[in-house]
This record gives sequence, structure tokens and C-alpha cells, in this order.
Amino acid sequence: MNSDRKVVIIPTYNEKENIEKIIRKVFSLEDGFHILVIDDGSPDGTASIVKGLIKEFPDSLFILERSGKQGLGTAYMTGFKWAIDNGYDYVIEMDADFSHNPDDLPRLYKACSEEGADLSIGSRYCNGISVINWPIGRVIMSYYASAYVRTVLGMKVYDTTAGFKCYRRKVLETIDFSRIKMRGYGFQIEMKYNAYKLGFKIKEVPIIFEDRKEGTSKMSSSIFGEAFWGVIKLRFRKIRPVK
Repeated sequence: MNSDRKVVIIPTYNEKENIEKIIRKVFSLEDGFHILVIDDGSPDGTASIVKGLIKEFPDSLFILERSGKQGLGTAYMTGFKWAIDNGYDYVIEMDADFSHNPDDLPRLYKACSEEGADLSIGSRYCNGISVINWPIGRVIMSYYASAYVRTVLGMKVYDTTAGFKCYRRKVLETIDFSRIKMRGYGFQIEMKYNAYKLGFKIKEVPIIFEDRKEGTSKMSSSIFGEAFWGVIKLRFRKIRPVK
């Protein structure tokens, strides 16, 4: 196992059915990933489950608790700052619900650590359409949403809304978080576009995305509305590195 420090950030809200299983699965991998859970005041006791597991994994499992649902984007930015402050070399975003397969973590990490990418993306669309258990309407909406973003922003990324990603530390140190405006799934688009405009190398890694089996989806029409209009505004915004 190499000496790179890498952390998987997992935002949670009411994930008691999944959280222990996903944590144990990540820790079963040989690459030595740490985990940071960011829980937005889950009323179902998700945070208590994590805190119980910290006794078992005191050096590799951490939690930040926030009061109430504050949005996916702010959760990740809180996690990014924590990861930078704690000296991690690679920072990975992953959902708690197994729609992102933990077995793909080593591939995302190696795309950055060995294959020269600054940002690697677990992509549903770079090799056809690779999703399981999604209603056809959602597949069509997601696929064409990515095509829309690609067209408006001119960004050569097939899965622009993907949330399974690995960053090199220097990418997160360069992006100015104070200028990131979108808070829902549009946040994923905005972060990729910032990395792209700042000249970082992006690599898509084909994955198979499987819809959650337990718990409830956090997707809503307002999330798509934010992303639709946010992309148009983003097209005309100057992207500058942090000062």
C-alpha cells in the first residue's frame, strides 16, 4: 500500500439502512481509503451509527455533523476544506446508497495517481449508457441533461452531472469555493467546469451506476431547475483561481 493519503467524503441524510454497509465495504478495500461522513442532522440516527463505528475505526473514520439539510454542494465544500486542512492528497466524492460501487474506488484513484488525471469521473455515459434499475424517463432526462451541459459549456465530458469523482488536492486548492454558486446537483457541473477552465486534466472512468435499493432518493425537479438555469449563467462567468 502506498503512502498517498486519500479520503472518501460521503454526505448523508437518513441513510441508516446503508451507512454501516458502505463504510465496511470501503474499509475492506486494500488501498487504505479513509472516510469522512458529513451528516445533515439525519433524524433516523445515521450519525449515531457512524459514531459507534468510529470506536472500531478511530484512525480512518471521521464525521462532521451539521444542523439540518444545507445542500449537497455545501456538504462537499465543507468536506473539501476539512480534507485539505488534514493533509489528504486525493479526495473522493461518493454517495452512501451503493449507486456508486465502492469496488470502483481504486480505479478512480489510480486514474489520478498513476494515469495523470487531476480529476477522474465515474462516468455513466462515456461508454454507452451504463445504468441499472432506473426508469427510462430518468435515464433519458439524465443523459440529455449531460448533453445539454456539454453543448452550452463546450466541456468535453460525457457525464457532466456525475457525483462519483476523485480530485487531486491541487485542484481543490485552486478552485475558488466562494464563487461556486450552485448547491444541488448543479454543484457537480460547476466544479467540473471550474476544473476544466482552470486547465486541469479530466479523465472519465466507465462505471455501471445502479439505483439505490434501500432508503429514498434525494432527487427533485427543483434540483434540475437550478442546474438548467445555472449552466447558462455559468457559461458567461469568468473562472478564476483562488487568490
